[in-house]
Amino acid sequence: MSKKAFFFIDDVIWVFRDLTRQRPASIFEHHFLKSLKETHDKTGLKVQMNLFYRTDYFYGNDEFSLADMTDAYKAEFEANSDWLKFAFHAKEEFPDYPNINADYQDIKDLFLAMEREVIRFAGENSWAKKALCTHWLPLSKDACKALKDCGTEMVCCTYGEVEEYNGDVNSLPYGHAARLLQNRKPETKVFFRKSRDVAISYSACGWNHLTEAQWEATKTTLDAIKDEETGLWFKVYCNTGTINLCENFEQVREDIVPALDNEYLGFLIHEQYYYPDYYAYQPDAAAKIDLAATLIADAGFEFVNGEDLIG
Repeated sequence: MSKKAFFFIDDVIWVFRDLTRQRPASIFEHHFLKSLKETHDKTGLKVQMNLFYRTDYFYGNDEFSLADMTDAYKAEFEANSDWLKFAFHAKEEFPDYPNINADYQDIKDLFLAMEREVIRFAGENSWAKKALCTHWLPLSKDACKALKDCGTEMVCCTYGEVEEYNGDVNSLPYGHAARLLQNRKPETKVFFRKSRDVAISYSACGWNHLTEAQWEATKTTLDAIKDEETGLWFKVYCNTGTINLCENFEQVREDIVPALDNEYLGFLIHEQYYYPDYYAYQPDAAAKIDLAATLIADAGFEFVNGEDLIG
């Protein structure tokens, strides 16, 4: 059996700001990319970075967008595009669930703007559009159709027991009830999420959602579920754990080791945890990814790009 592993990083934007302003001689002088390159060279790790179009004002008014990114490193990005790729995620970090009630044209316009900028500064081979993981996951049906029309073939999705929202604004955390209700689409509902982050055990979901049975049938394999109405394939990419939710190396092992007999293994982290000025900075973020990748490589997995998951 050929075993495949997919690694992705969500919420990526700050590295481009740093490269543009600091202008290192190589992209791999930046601490974030340097650690990933070291793990790639050691284990064969491939990385899909899921991008924000711009920074969020939550962190201050120092705005930066992909349109501001220098093209000085285009040749270097192109030279590493076999293992380092960039993909659509969301316009910015906040609000949560930005795509759950999105209209068709809004998603299409944003996707095309991000595609244009990434190709400008990193080359066409660096842009990964076939297998996406969008911010907080839920997409409206219109958003799914827009992504399909932009060339996407598979999207990551939520899974679990779904029910109609009961209207209780206190039943959802972090003001998520407002995101569910604003411009609400008929498919927007709630479900019970399995996560180390118990605060979001009761969450909102959109069109790209699998039943518990569909998740169980596909979670350890390369199989996905075809959505006949939009033409997209639905799959839960991460079937181990989110690495930044692991408090220590032992929890990384607890997440990864049980999945080492799978046909498919997916894992992720978020960019913010690599940065000392982030309030939840994890100084061992790079080391945890290196440990996970080493365990996976030693178990005989081939690291693949997201687009290689599509049959």
